[in-house]
Amino acid sequence: MPVDESLLKSLIDFTESDSLQFTLHLKDHSYPLNHVHVSHSTIPVNKPTTRGGVYFSDKFAYKMKGTVEDLSIVPLLTKKMLGPNTEFGELTIKTSIDVGGTKKNLYKSD
Repeated sequence: MPVDESLLKSLIDFTESDSLQFTLHLKDHSYPLNHVHVSHSTIPVNKPTTRGGVYFSDKFAYKMKGTVEDLSIVPLLTKKMLGPNTEFGELTIKTSIDVGGTKKNLYKSD
């Protein structure tokens, strides 16, 4: 999937000021995601590669970190990307951002 670098740069800038509201959607539940931080970092590989036959890794990645304060999410995360699972469940994170006077809805689904 192509990456809109300028949009991601704007998203990183907005998360640094903590001015966006994010929502984590998991199964039929929605959870506010607080203290969200988006960053761009290198991955310790020399070239794009398939890691362990399970997922693809490029040389760079955008990473997102946030806090969910509702502990009812814990049982729903047991089948997600925790532990040595080879099958990952889907997580969807949504927000909206104002870019050049136009509101854009953004989401990331894994």
